[in-house]
Amino acid sequence: MNPTNVIALLIVIISALMMVVFAFLARRSNFVFREINAFKFIRRSVSMVVEDGSRLHVSLGRGSLLTPFGAAALAGLAMLRRLAEITSTSDRPPFATSGDAVINLLAQETLRTAQESIQREKPFDFTQGRMTGMTPFSYAAGAMPYIHDDDVSTNVLIGNYGVEIALLTEASEREGAAVIAASDNLPAQAALYAATPGSLIGEELFAAGAYNQGSNFHTASLVIQDILRWIIIIVIFAGIILKLLGAL
Repeated sequence: MNPTNVIALLIVIISALMMVVFAFLARRSNFVFREINAFKFIRRSVSMVVEDGSRLHVSLGRGSLLTPFGAAALAGLAMLRRLAEITSTSDRPPFATSGDAVINLLAQETLRTAQESIQREKPFDFTQGRMTGMTPFSYAAGAMPYIHDDDVSTNVLIGNYGVEIALLTEASEREGAAVIAASDNLPAQAALYAATPGSLIGEELFAAGAYNQGSNFHTASLVIQDILRWIIIIVIFAGIILKLLGAL
């Protein structure tokens, strides 16, 4: 077996074991996270959705679970579950759009589970999960009418996007709706940074579950991210020092 694959497998196994340990510790203590303004903006905007009777729109992007881009979609589904639990009591239930058939099915199931968790007697409407297009710009073009016509006051765009995300943020701003957005794609992040103050940058996308009162495993995953980040930093600095000593 390739040594690189062996190292990668060891990292995955060690990270999984660490996640179990930290998930257990999270049950017994509260971890303190740094403040991220975008998450404060999300909580404030979502509370306004319930108060003024408008709708929440969560866009999950077009990443497939069969590709590395599926990680961003899973982060979006975790966010969708929590936000749907909060807003399903509203007169206008939340809805989700996506650009992948599997993600759309998971979004429907997530919305249904969130509705049942608050014991609503009203039957679930599967049209709350909508697939609007299979290609980047057809997906954006299909989602834009919902932003304009469904009395949406808050748009949460979280998943895998390209530069087409600028079309969704512009449509939201024209309607005066709040926008919170995140993507694992660098061009999309650049567009978001310039277009909206409520954007998540870099790995903040994968902190969504922990910051929105997700499960203990969400909290554990965030702690492990920080541990792995510091390990990488130490390895880089160690490599630089060894390189300098070798040059001397």
